Amino acid sequence: MSIHLEEFPGSIKPGSIKIGLDINRISRNIFLFCLAAAISFVLLDLFVNYYELSQYRIIHQFCNITREDSFASWYCSTQTFMAALTLWLLFFLLKHTSASRLRVFGWFLIASLFSYIAIDDGIELHERLGSVFKIAFQPKPYLGLPLSWPSKLLYHFPSYPWQILFAPFFGVMGLFAFIFLWREFRLKSIKLLLVLAMACFVIAVGVDFIEGLDKYHKWNIHTMIRDRYDLQAYTVRHFSKSMEEFLEMLGVTLFWTAFIQYFKLLPEHSICFLIKTKASFIKG
Repeated sequence: MSIHLEEFPGSIKPGSIKIGLDINRISRNIFLFCLAAAISFVLLDLFVNYYELSQYRIIHQFCNITREDSFASWYCSTQTFMAALTLWLLFFLLKHTSASRLRVFGWFLIASLFSYIAIDDGIELHERLGSVFKIAFQPKPYLGLPLSWPSKLLYHFPSYPWQILFAPFFGVMGLFAFIFLWREFRLKSIKLLLVLAMACFVIAVGVDFIEGLDKYHKWNIHTMIRDRYDLQAYTVRHFSKSMEEFLEMLGVTLFWTAFIQYFKLLPEHSICFLIKTKASFIKG
């Protein structure tokens, strides 16, 4: 699917609106805006919520980056949804080219994954299902009954129950996404964005794992930090969750920037845009 100006003589009339498409500028502006927004949410949480610059508790909750009903939580879900829409556009465009069905299906899976993440962020799906799993299979040794294998998993797993259910899924999908996108992102600059984005999510999951540990667990870094610097448990836990949320927003920002940058590679699939230059429109 391509568009060439010369195929439509007289289609652009004097006085008509001409829209230029600059992929580098669009991706740069989106990255800077999203990065500024993420930093702003961290600062709002620090000064308005933690240091209580406002006397109203409802304002604290609104700015609390760790709450699921905060402004930051809404922003994170919306940002992920916008990245998912970008992926669905790429899927639609590639579907109408000579790209193999396997490649098109790969983009379908990536778009579906980000759509799911956006929905999950909005309704806390994995946390709620993890709570259901814990209630249903909580070990009850006082009953004298043998433990089922889900109960054994709950008994031995040291962190949040949702990780038992979703870690295999996210692990497989994350590995697939990295391998698939690494092959698709042939430019080194886009591959760098992919590596940084994946690193943000991996670190965020690791931070979340530590948050779910018992305070006496030998892997609990929170306890080590509290003991070493004589900090309150709330302070350490809150800023750990704040860092986790920031890493997730930064990861989505990097992914979204990479997806937009991928539009520069679409001409290889015979998808062309009319891009405004100083003199005229050219194919790009």
